[in-house]
Amino acid sequence: QVQLVESGGGLVQAGGSLRLSCAASGSIFSINVMGWYRQAPGKQRELVAATTSYGSTNYADSVKGRFTISRDNAKNTVYLEMNSLKPEDTGVYYCSTMVAGRRYWGQGTQVTVSS
Repeated sequence: QVQLVESGGGLVQAGGSLRLSCAASGSIFSINVMGWYRQAPGKQRELVAATTSYGSTNYADSVKGRFTISRDNAKNTVYLEMNSLKPEDTGVYYCSTMVAGRRYWGQGTQVTVSS
């Protein structure tokens, strides 16, 4: 079992920044890849960024150059630094990982970017 708890969402004006955090607990020794997903109203959930325990990362094209994913293995926490936010970045952001073939999700944190 893995528990994921996100924090750091909020309301920000276009061009602003936010930092999301996701704290993992439970069977975290098995965690390799951790990712951030988002779901905008009326749209499917999509991968925003992911990172492995070895430090490799990948990003959705829409956020490259603006978002940075990082992790602190000592704190079992993954972060998403979001800069130059756009209204289209609005949505619920979820932290996720997969352990032993099972996908785990956090409860989500709302990010709203006003124009």
